[in-house]
Amino acid sequence: MSSSKKPQLHEDWIDPYALRIVKNLQDSGFETYLVGGCVRDLMVGIHPKDFDIATSAHPNQVRKKVPNAYVIGRRFKLVLVKRGDLQFEVATFRRNVSAEEIAATPEEETIEGDNYFGTVEEDAKRRDFTANAVFYDPANKKLIDFCGGIQDIENRVLRMIGDPKDRFIEDPIRILRAIRLSHKLHFSIESNMRHAIVETSSELKKSVLPRRREEWLKFLRLDEPHLAFMELFDLHILEQILPGLHSVFMDPAKMELFEMHLARITQVGINKQDPLELFAGVMFAFMKAQYGEGQWNQDEILNDPKLAYFMREEMGIFKQESAVFFKALHLMSGLKKIDNYSRKGERRQMAFVLNEAFGLAMKLSMMDFSLSASETHYWMQQLEKFTGGKVTQTH
Repeated sequence: MSSSKKPQLHEDWIDPYALRIVKNLQDSGFETYLVGGCVRDLMVGIHPKDFDIATSAHPNQVRKKVPNAYVIGRRFKLVLVKRGDLQFEVATFRRNVSAEEIAATPEEETIEGDNYFGTVEEDAKRRDFTANAVFYDPANKKLIDFCGGIQDIENRVLRMIGDPKDRFIEDPIRILRAIRLSHKLHFSIESNMRHAIVETSSELKKSVLPRRREEWLKFLRLDEPHLAFMELFDLHILEQILPGLHSVFMDPAKMELFEMHLARITQVGINKQDPLELFAGVMFAFMKAQYGEGQWNQDEILNDPKLAYFMREEMGIFKQESAVFFKALHLMSGLKKIDNYSRKGERRQMAFVLNEAFGLAMKLSMMDFSLSASETHYWMQQLEKFTGGKVTQTH
């Protein structure tokens, strides 16, 4: 274990509610720390979005000591603490348990799921990457590290705790997390872990679609998501779980179109906290690559089984999200027909501008520069006319 009395991290970025929860549990005699991504991000200069807390207190003890705390989960019990619109996860230190230990435990004493409580050191060693296993005690301003995470963060290296191949087989989603985090943090992937990713990439086929969907959303929130998808292609991951996109990357011209359009999602104001808009952005880039930059046959696209499969089974896009996306594509053609629009009555004009997909249609039009500056200005004026300047929602 290594520790530092004067850790190099941005303490002023720590949420005051998180600090109070930690102090509350510490004052009640429980060993308690901030842990995981928030500590890692504080050390590399990224403002954390979430603050996870680890403690020696059991879930019901946390619930009794911390106001507005609720025990959630069946397989893995933890505590959710609500503070206004914010929420914080408080987890009891866990430990790994052997098959022999489970077999030797009387049936009536068996602990459900992953609720085998342990020490802080045991908890650290069951986490995924060393950079995610550093604990921070804000009261004593001390970092606690059992896995070499501090050194790896300083060296900007992403390293697996334990044997990478075994850990990827245990949970293949870690492959996607490793690549995503390396791009988010600008860390290099440790060589043994990179080799293990290539060896075990086929295991991702065993992962469930909802978890992959959540990872795709996180990929799309990266500053340069196109670079992360390129690495997925290089490591033979796309062909395993995104074969539709893999076919695009196999064609250099299509790949260039995809990357060019995807790189614009931030520039055009796609809301990265809105899954619908994020998926619309990547699907528009995908379709530009797949169908070309010319005029599309809307009926053919709507009835393309390969496209439907890619959206539903590979990306995990919900039916309602798809419906709004295709509605936005339809509205895009209307944005080019200002003369037709101007001849309509005010009620029909209002219905067009206040359509749930209008804002998304505008953003997608900006992605491929299909509207001139004067046309964009005209529609922004119409939007202001009917909404008082408020942006319409895309869902």
